[in-house]
Amino acid sequence: MHMTDNPLLDFRGLPRFGAIRPEHIAPAVDTLLAENRALIARQTTASVPATWEAFVAPLDDASDRLSRAWGAVGHLHGVLDSPELREAYNANQPKIVQYYTEIGQNLSLFDKYKALAASPEFSRLSATQQRIIDNEIRDFRLSGAELPEQQKQRFAAIMEALAKLTTKFSENVLDATNAFSMLIEDESNLSGVPEDVRLAAREAAQAKGRSGWELTLRAPCVIPLLQYADNRDLRQKIYYAHQTRASEFGDPSRDNTPLIAEILKLRREAARLLGYPSHAVVSLIPKMAKSPEEVLGFLEDLADKAMPFARRDYAELKQFATAELGIQDLQAWDIAYASEKLRAKRYDFSDQEVKQYFPEDKVLEGMFRVVDRIFDIRIVPDAAESWDPSVRFFRLISSDGSTLGQFYLDMYARETKRGGAWMDEALCRRRTGTGLQTPVAYLICNFSSPVGESNGKKRPALFTHDEVITLFHEFGHGLHHLLSRIDYAGASGIRGVEWDAVELPSQFMENFCWEWEVLARMTSHVDTGSPLPRALFDKMIAARNFQSGMQMARQLEFSLFDMHLYHDFDPDGPKTPLQLLDEIRQRTAVVTPPSWTRFPNNFSHIFGGGYSAGYYSYKWAEVLSADAYSAFEEARDAAPRAANAANGDVLNPEVGARFRDEILAVGGSRASIDSFRAFRGRAPSPEALLRHNGMIAA
Repeated sequence: MHMTDNPLLDFRGLPRFGAIRPEHIAPAVDTLLAENRALIARQTTASVPATWEAFVAPLDDASDRLSRAWGAVGHLHGVLDSPELREAYNANQPKIVQYYTEIGQNLSLFDKYKALAASPEFSRLSATQQRIIDNEIRDFRLSGAELPEQQKQRFAAIMEALAKLTTKFSENVLDATNAFSMLIEDESNLSGVPEDVRLAAREAAQAKGRSGWELTLRAPCVIPLLQYADNRDLRQKIYYAHQTRASEFGDPSRDNTPLIAEILKLRREAARLLGYPSHAVVSLIPKMAKSPEEVLGFLEDLADKAMPFARRDYAELKQFATAELGIQDLQAWDIAYASEKLRAKRYDFSDQEVKQYFPEDKVLEGMFRVVDRIFDIRIVPDAAESWDPSVRFFRLISSDGSTLGQFYLDMYARETKRGGAWMDEALCRRRTGTGLQTPVAYLICNFSSPVGESNGKKRPALFTHDEVITLFHEFGHGLHHLLSRIDYAGASGIRGVEWDAVELPSQFMENFCWEWEVLARMTSHVDTGSPLPRALFDKMIAARNFQSGMQMARQLEFSLFDMHLYHDFDPDGPKTPLQLLDEIRQRTAVVTPPSWTRFPNNFSHIFGGGYSAGYYSYKWAEVLSADAYSAFEEARDAAPRAANAANGDVLNPEVGARFRDEILAVGGSRASIDSFRAFRGRAPSPEALLRHNGMIAA
C-alpha cells in the first residue's frame, strides 16, 4: 500500500470516514510517529533557536497531524466499534501512549521550553503564548521529566499499563451491556412500557429472526423499562443485570473488579514517583480547585444543604409507594417507577406525553435559533463523509458570512457505539503557515432512532425533555470548541481549560431548555403539529425540582467516592472500594441499594474516562454555569423597567456577546476564574445553583 493512499495521512480537509479501514491504522501511526520523532530530534539540536517560530510552531504542526489521525481512529473506536477496528486500535494505542510519555520525559525538549521561558523573547510573546509555554513546563514536570532514569522508565511503564487498563475497563462495560438480552414473548409482561420502546424492542427481535420483544441494557431501553414497566419482577431482573455489569456476577473475562484495584495502585504509584501523596493531588494541579481538602469541603458543604431536601424527597416517595402503589418495601428497582408515578400524579403529566412535542428537526431548529439570537451565528446544513448514514453535518457562519467551524451530529444509539453523550474535536482552530484552520467537532448522543410510521410516513425521532437537555449540553461543549478565537492549538477551544471549568458552557446551555420563549418555538406535536401547551410547560416547571434533593445527593455520593478513592483510600489496605462507597452512602445516600450492586464496576467516568479525582467538577462547574446564566435572568428582569419594555427576554444578545467574548472565545488562553470574573464582574457564588434547584427561595 502506497503511503499517500492512506486516508489517515490525508490532511487536506475533513477525515475521510468512508475510506478509513482497520488496516490503515498501523501504517499511519508508524509513519507519523517516525516523522515526529525525527522532527523532535532536529528541534532539540543547538542549531534551532529557542523561539516560538523556530521551535514551537513546527512541533505544533506535527502534533496536529498526529492528533487528527489518531483522533479519527479513537472516534471510530467509540462510534463504530467492530472487532477488527478494536483489534487495530488496541494494537496501536500503546505506541501512541509510549510516544507521549517519551515526549513528556524528553529532557532536551524540556530544557528548550525552559530556555524559551527564560529568554528575552518570552516577554514579547502574547499572554496566550506565555500561558501555553507555562503549561508545557508544568506538564513536563507532571510527566516525570525530572525523575532519575530508573524511575522514569517505571513511570513510562505505568502510563502504558494505565492506558491499556482504562481502555479495557470501557470495553468491558460496552461488551457486558451488549451481552445481555431478554426475549419477552408475552406482551402483557410489558404493561406500562411506552409504545416507541416496545416498537424498538419488536424491531430488534425481528432483526434476529425472532418473534416477541427483545430487551437490552442500552439506555433507550433500560431507562424507560425501569421507569414504566408495571411488572415488578421484570424491573428487578433488568435492574440486577444493569447494576452488575462488568462484575463477578457475569462473564469473568469482563469483570472490572481486578482492573479497578490495579488502576488505583498504579495511579497512586505514579503520583508518589512524582513526589505527591496521592493521585488526587496530582489531578488537581492543572484544575481550578487547589487541593483535595478544598474539594471535599465544597462537596460536604453542598451535602449539608442538599441532604434535608433529599430526605424529604425520599420520605414522600416511600409514603406514596405504600399508599398508592401497594409497595410496602420500596426497593432500588422501584425508585424510578414509583418516582415516575408520583410525578405523574402530582404534576399530572409524563415524560412520554412531553416527548410527543419534541421531534428531532423542530428541536434542532429551536436550539440553533437560541444561539443565533444570543451569539449572532447561523447554523446551516452541510455535507461530509461520515461513519453512519444517520450522521448529520452542519456549518457555523458568523454575521459577516465567514465560516466559524463545522460539526458532525450522531444522535442515535447503535450496538457498535459506546453509551452516553459526548463532544470531541475532529480539528482544532489554529493559525498555520497556509492560513486559518477552522475547528470541527463531533457531537455524539445515544437517543432512540425513528421507529414506526404515522400517516403513512416514517415517524421522526422523538426526544424526552431530558434528552433535549443532553443535546443542549453537548452543543454547549461544541460551541466552546467552535467559537474559539485563539490561534494557537495549546489554548484553542477547550484545550488548556481547567477540567473543572470545562462543563461551564455545557451546563450553561441546559438552562435554555426551561424557558417558555425557547420551548414554545421548538416544539411541535408529532401528530397534530401544535406547540407545547403552556399548561403542560407550567407543570414541567413545577416538576423541575422534583427530587432535586435526591438527585444532588446522588451526584455528591459519586463525587465524594471518586475524591476519597484517589486521595485517602489505601488500595493495598483491607477496605475495598465497595466498602468505601458504603461508608459514603451512610452520609449522603437516602436510598441504600442492594449489597450485590456493583456501581464502581461500570463507573467509566473515573476508571475509563478522564474524570479520575475530577468527578466533582460537574458540581463545581454547575455553580459557575448557574451563576453565569443568572446574568441573562437579571438582564431580563431589569428590562421592563427600561425605556424599551420589549426587551424582557432571556435571549439577550448583549449579555450573549459578553459571554461569547469573555468565556467561549478565550478558551484556555487565561485562567477560567479570570474569564468568569471578566464576564460576571465578581467571583462565583453558589446562590444561583441552590435557587435553580429549589433549595433557596427565588
